[in-house]
Amino acid sequence: MLKKTVAALAAGVIAASAGNISGAGASFPAPVYFDWAYIYQKNTGNQVNYQSIGSGGGIKQISARTVNFGASDKPLKPRKLDKKRLYQFPAVIGSIVAAYNIPGVKDGELKLENKDLADIFLGKIKFWDDKRITEDNPGVKLPHKEIVVCHRADGSGTTFNFSYFLAHVSEDWANNVGIGKALDWPTGLGGKGNEGVSSLISQNPYSIGYVEYAYKLKNGFGAAVLQTKSGKWVEAKEENFKAAAKYAKWTAKDHFYQILALQPGDNSYPIVAATFILLPREKTEMNKEVVKFFDFAFKNGDEDAKKLGYIPLPAQTKDMIRSYWKEHGIY
Repeated sequence: MLKKTVAALAAGVIAASAGNISGAGASFPAPVYFDWAYIYQKNTGNQVNYQSIGSGGGIKQISARTVNFGASDKPLKPRKLDKKRLYQFPAVIGSIVAAYNIPGVKDGELKLENKDLADIFLGKIKFWDDKRITEDNPGVKLPHKEIVVCHRADGSGTTFNFSYFLAHVSEDWANNVGIGKALDWPTGLGGKGNEGVSSLISQNPYSIGYVEYAYKLKNGFGAAVLQTKSGKWVEAKEENFKAAAKYAKWTAKDHFYQILALQPGDNSYPIVAATFILLPREKTEMNKEVVKFFDFAFKNGDEDAKKLGYIPLPAQTKDMIRSYWKEHGIY
């Protein structure tokens, strides 16, 4: 199955024929959506065509009704959903890591204070042996090499969540760059999708970028140790992602709107995010088909999600989503 997933990631799409389900959007959950689509077709004969084009593209395509579902890591507020006539529900939880390619520095060896990570992406910390980095990394051989910053060039929910985090740990970031799906970056190289940023990190020694954890695993990047909301060091690993995710407080009334970055707790990894599905309210019959796919994934796809580094939704949340579907006549 991993070979199938890798092949799909390379193509950015799972093949589909006329009359099958089509979706487009976030690259953040693409690896697990590809796997879910593969097992769904294997078990039901039905195909799902998912295009990993970024959350901004997904919102645009579902707003224009050119696909059957959109996917976004940036949740839309209830007012915007009403304006666009969309339903919204979460599908899975993932984490955004500061992925680096520093020759000689192993995965998890590098510690970065949250504010220093912001200063790297602001272009204020320019070299790996800057005093602010070396003071937190005694014993780690950090070279006098210029830091190559890698970021997204497209409208991205991953960027929204990453910039939300940076704006809450750095006043300079909040005042000078802000929060959004697409930003006026102070420095660095831009790539399209998590796939594009991953390629830039791979191709550029001494680089750092932000990607969903599944892309870190797939490419063998190092991931920096960051800080919890209270300032404690926390590694980028599953148990710490789960520690943050448990604080999610979903409500169907708000169409599950919630941002999960910087949750409380001594072991809560600071950049955890849910990814969301968007459905057009008037397409009842097609919505039922899309919901069948995600319901199948909720029942059968948790292990695949875990293997790829994602956190499946809790059973209680899945039941809440099913009630939401029933309320709107699509389940």
